[in-house]
Amino acid sequence: MAQHNELGQLGEQLATELLLKKGYEIVVRNYVFQKAEIDIIAKHNNTMICVEVKTRNSDFFGDPQEFVTPSKIKLLVKAMDAFILEHDIELETRFDIVAVLKNKTTEQLTHYEDAFYHF
Repeated sequence: MAQHNELGQLGEQLATELLLKKGYEIVVRNYVFQKAEIDIIAKHNNTMICVEVKTRNSDFFGDPQEFVTPSKIKLLVKAMDAFILEHDIELETRFDIVAVLKNKTTEQLTHYEDAFYHF
């Protein structure tokens, strides 16, 4: 497996652990709809949360959360809409980002709640 895939999987696991510690219920990981994949779908305080995990081993090229592009946001919204409809969920939805900076000397997780717009 490519090293960046392993880093991404590690980042998702660290993000999952962080959310669990904060009292979130993990509903599903790696939900796929058409060309979109949601890393984590969670539930917290009667809100469904779509979580995009961005993992990098360096912040040299910018913070991990800066790599969530408008086209990625569009795909995430489409996939989350499909998940909500598929499971007949009638809760508010929020979109979060967990930025993970992980290398030999650093392990830093930052949770950005409501990182882009509400639906």
